[in-house]
Amino acid sequence: MEGLVMAGQLILALSILVSLHEFGHYITAKWFKMRVDKFYLFFDFLFPVPTVLNFALFKKKVGDTEYGIGWFPLGGYVSIAGMIDETQDASKLSTVPEPWEFRGKPAWQRLIVMLGGIIVNLILGVLIFWGIRYNSGDNYVTLSEVNKQGIYAGKIAEEVGFKTGDKILAVNGKVPVRFDEVPKLIMEDDAKYTIERNGETKDITLPKGFLDQLANGKKGEFIQEGLPFDIKEVAENEGGGGAFKAGLKVGDKFVGVAGKPVKFYQELAPILMENKGKIVTAIIDRKGALDTLKISVSSEGKIGIRPNSLLKSTHEDYTIGQAFNAGFVEAFAVVGTNLKGFKKIFKGEVSASNAVSGPVGIAKIFGGKWDWANFWFLTGLLSMSLAFMNALPIPALDGGHAIFLIWEMITGKTPSIRVQEIAQQVGTVILLGLMVFAFGNDIFKIFK
Repeated sequence: MEGLVMAGQLILALSILVSLHEFGHYITAKWFKMRVDKFYLFFDFLFPVPTVLNFALFKKKVGDTEYGIGWFPLGGYVSIAGMIDETQDASKLSTVPEPWEFRGKPAWQRLIVMLGGIIVNLILGVLIFWGIRYNSGDNYVTLSEVNKQGIYAGKIAEEVGFKTGDKILAVNGKVPVRFDEVPKLIMEDDAKYTIERNGETKDITLPKGFLDQLANGKKGEFIQEGLPFDIKEVAENEGGGGAFKAGLKVGDKFVGVAGKPVKFYQELAPILMENKGKIVTAIIDRKGALDTLKISVSSEGKIGIRPNSLLKSTHEDYTIGQAFNAGFVEAFAVVGTNLKGFKKIFKGEVSASNAVSGPVGIAKIFGGKWDWANFWFLTGLLSMSLAFMNALPIPALDGGHAIFLIWEMITGKTPSIRVQEIAQQVGTVILLGLMVFAFGNDIFKIFK
């Protein structure tokens, strides 16, 4: 069932994004009085060969345009008369351009049409983040709040010198206000973390290849806010009911479990997993008094509790104007992260296999529970990422078409149809290669 929910969220998100992306091309083409022959969600042919398996699940012609849903669930397209793309044969464009054709219009109009999809995705991303911020405001934990107790260091963080309880003073000389900015700064070149440990200050510079190890996921999490907690709920029939049977109560705090100190909630789960199916000795703090309990751990490493975070979070509400500004910054931060990620890949600091995810990987990010807030947040991320990817100067992508048009505007010379056709074919092969790599990478990670 969780797999169906993941797939459903991914399909809905991509359907929204692809439809609106293609609408950007459609509406700008109509604006400049170009004839649009088709507007399709998904392909009505075996992509990328427009003459193979031509049929649609639904289609309806209105005026000059046929609207439909194709059978091949991979993107979508608009077919604009007189334009060379993956949906039509360039040999049909050997005649004199008609005034209603794409190729019969000035280069600046054609450029706007090619950028229409990217522009709509950017607008959509900003609108989504704007709506989220206006509707929900913002909840975050400040760095100063985390530093009261210190961070939790995952295994990979420990290997480069961090320890649980460290306090983050600065990253690359900057002092973030919000703690959630701290882990993200690993994208910076030669990221240097200034920490305080037991009253002493020291610097930790992340080594080359660190980001690739983190993306690989084998060594667990990086740094997180340390989560001091007490018991919010003790479930009688969940997780084996070990905590309930042992007499654990709401408001109790763990001091130690199985001979190991427990300060943060992140420290508890690994201890329980190490002792699954066993009885552990737990030292708890109950209203300032220490007590010892014998708790039975289930075979899944559970004892049947729900934690209550003792970290104080900060909430901000936004006016419409403030929400727009926050949403705009948040949306375009996604583009900045994509740029930094590509830079890391090209510099060899992150392998493509760790950085690239296909549909399966993206579906997993949505998760197996339908959460509309999470859905729209991830759809906003994907919208900005889709705009970024389509802007890349690869033939067959919008950015590739735009390069030809900018060249034409600068030189006054139009590349020959043959040159454009070859570039389109090369670009399509590149895209297919990337798709195969992404799908294969997803499958490899599943088996791995």
